[in-house]
Amino acid sequence: MFDGLWTKGTAFTDEERHEFRLLGLLPTAVKTLEQQTEHSWLEFSRYREPLDKHIYLRNLQDRNETLFYRLLRDHIAETMPIVYTPTVGEACQRFSEIYQRPRGLFVSYPDRDSLREVLRNRPQREVDVIVVTDGQRILGLGDQGIGGMGIPIGKLSLYTLIGGIDPARTLPIVLDVGTDNVELLEDPQYLGWRHRRIGDDEYYAFIDDFVTVVHEELPDVLLQWEDFATAHALPILQRYRDKLLTFNDDIQGTAAVTLGALHGAARVAARPLSDQQVVMLGAGSAGIGVLDMVHRQMVSEGLSEQQATSQIWVVDINGLLTDDRADLSPSQRKFAQPADRVAGWGVTGPAHLADVVHHVEVGVLLGLSTAAGAFTEEIVREMAAKVERPIIFPLSNPTSRAEAHPAELDEWTDGRALIATGSPFAPLQRNGREHPIAQCNNVYIFPAMGLAVTAAQATRVTDEMMRAAAAALGEASPALADPDAALLPAWSDVPGVALRIAHAVAVQAVADGVAPDRNPDQLRQRIDEVRWTPAYRL
Repeated sequence: MFDGLWTKGTAFTDEERHEFRLLGLLPTAVKTLEQQTEHSWLEFSRYREPLDKHIYLRNLQDRNETLFYRLLRDHIAETMPIVYTPTVGEACQRFSEIYQRPRGLFVSYPDRDSLREVLRNRPQREVDVIVVTDGQRILGLGDQGIGGMGIPIGKLSLYTLIGGIDPARTLPIVLDVGTDNVELLEDPQYLGWRHRRIGDDEYYAFIDDFVTVVHEELPDVLLQWEDFATAHALPILQRYRDKLLTFNDDIQGTAAVTLGALHGAARVAARPLSDQQVVMLGAGSAGIGVLDMVHRQMVSEGLSEQQATSQIWVVDINGLLTDDRADLSPSQRKFAQPADRVAGWGVTGPAHLADVVHHVEVGVLLGLSTAAGAFTEEIVREMAAKVERPIIFPLSNPTSRAEAHPAELDEWTDGRALIATGSPFAPLQRNGREHPIAQCNNVYIFPAMGLAVTAAQATRVTDEMMRAAAAALGEASPALADPDAALLPAWSDVPGVALRIAHAVAVQAVADGVAPDRNPDQLRQRIDEVRWTPAYRL
């Protein structure tokens, strides 16, 4: 009755009510799952505020997971923005205020000597996927401390909804290593450890202890890193990616979904990536991750490593990345342009985005900067004057941090821009038609990745597996059939697309030697066998 994973609520049949001694504990009427879903949808629709809808869905998930996922499946377009971005951002900010029931594991630094006990207290013994965050860089909202738990909970909901990962085999985790958010530290309602974030030496030792325990207790689990600060995200990924089944969604997932959208955009523009000058505004871990994959794609299309690098321009808050800057990390320095290449531009001080667009024939403009409005009318119009189909992706989220709004980009380019965003936006209205805007949401990638590695029994996540996911997503672009259509599939089509992506990734895992040898038909059968669907099983 009260186990959210197994209950059927009012759908228990008369026979089951006798068998499980439930007679009298439920109202007389016996409902079907479809009737329960209809009732829950009416309840959901009564709430006006997105956060209230989010709270309702979380309560439903705690009460009846099968019904929760059936409701989401039947209303993907309406519930996705509530379960995850953008509403999950507010849910993280107000996590302590709206907290009602525990879900997942709270791994606190003060419990560092008891990590094995903490992990062994997990609700379910067998786990296929863990999503873990330390809450330091939640979306574009910054340090949310323990409130970051909302992200792993939301992500794993999508692993199940889209990828078909059994919800009983998922585990959200937040690493509570303190917070530097003064408002949280001074908030009497805050549920986390009231302490400034620990220093890097203690931090990396704690991460190492956590990974060791996870790997020993759950050696086959997929461990996804989520919303870690730039300074920590890449070092953590590099440290563990060759030691266990793991990936960072902000770095690799963002890169794959962006490349998938670029595949479609480049085809519509009739100009491959290898023939484009690409500019990225933002040099954090996500931006550099996207460019790593773009670079590999350019090389796969025939460019040398050096040629591909020369066609990629990166601008951060201090200006264009050039090789005479002393403030660059090794991953950023890889994309630094030679200083003498821009010396003749006549720019006083560092070159900025407007300077790059002015002096370079930019075909692709990407933004992962969280700098709202950074793609100005002047910059966009100058770009559009040089190329027939400018590709412009303001990818920062939440919506308030977007570098530009699609309606502005459409106006400034006379409807020629190929647009994808990081946050959801309303369709464009042009010539009496609606034009949906593709959202480069990682949900196109990570659920399929989880399904692929689970079905294929992969031991690692390789770069080529991510590129296979991007290519499969690109092949599903509606814009390939209609240039005025969105660059990415509609939400209602995502579960079906995820199956195709998962199969492509599984095949690549076998080709990369990180999964047992199976042919494509056997992998397709394995995917069908492990994929969970929301239906009562008793």
